[in-house]
Parts: sequence; C-alpha cells; structure tokens
Amino acid sequence: MQFTHWLFSAGDVRDTFQSFLLLLARLISGGFMLVEHGWGKFEKILDGNWKFADPLGVGAELSLLLAVFAEVVCALLIAVGLWSRAAAIPLIVTMLVAALIIHADDPVRKQEFPLVYTSVYMLILAFGNGRFALQQPK
Repeated sequence: MQFTHWLFSAGDVRDTFQSFLLLLARLISGGFMLVEHGWGKFEKILDGNWKFADPLGVGAELSLLLAVFAEVVCALLIAVGLWSRAAAIPLIVTMLVAALIIHADDPVRKQEFPLVYTSVYMLILAFGNGRFALQQPK
C-alpha cells in the first residue's frame, strides 16, 4: 500500500511513465558513456598517457581532463539521478565537440553517436531526473 501510494502520489500514470522513461534514458546514456567512453580515458590518465586531441586549443592535458570529467563524473551523476540537469551541460558540450569538430570531416556515421547522445542529454536537461532518482523533483 505504501509503495503504490508513493508511486502514484506525485501525479498520474503518465507522469510515472515519463519518470520511468527518464530513468531508462539516464541509466543507458550515463552508463554507456561512463563504461564505453569515459573509463578508457580515465585509465589513460592513471597510466600517465596524456596524449589526446586538442580540439579547442586549450592543450591536450586539459582537453583530456575535461573529457574525463564529462564522461565519467557527469555520466555517473546522470545515471544515478543527482544534479542531472547540471551534469548534462558538460556532456552536451563534449558530444557536440566530438560530432562537429573531432569528426567534422568524417562520414555521418561517425557523427551519429555523439549527436544521439547530445539529444538524450538535451532531454535530460529539459525534463530533469524524473521521480526515480537519488535527487527527487520538487
């Protein structure tokens, strides 16, 4: 009884479904970003390998640190639903840099994944965590 009251107390079934979809979007986009993209870059830092692209002209080391911050720290925050709107911003910037600068001369299939990630992070920026998150909506 208590669980169902919590589940439906903040709105109707549509709100619950939206929160469930936001949960899936956060877990999938944050989890895959962390595991498939960010973790390898984080391991580069641990190994002392600072070779990395410098698409913004700030230096390879800072570029790598910024990418790791977005793809590890921000991706984890999104996955667990903590400060997701703020965490989405560095990921949007990172994915746009990847799509429009790093892969600017590549075929569209190389730009596709960063643009899909960008669209998911823009939805999270717009709609927030949903109810199934560590940080509950107000």
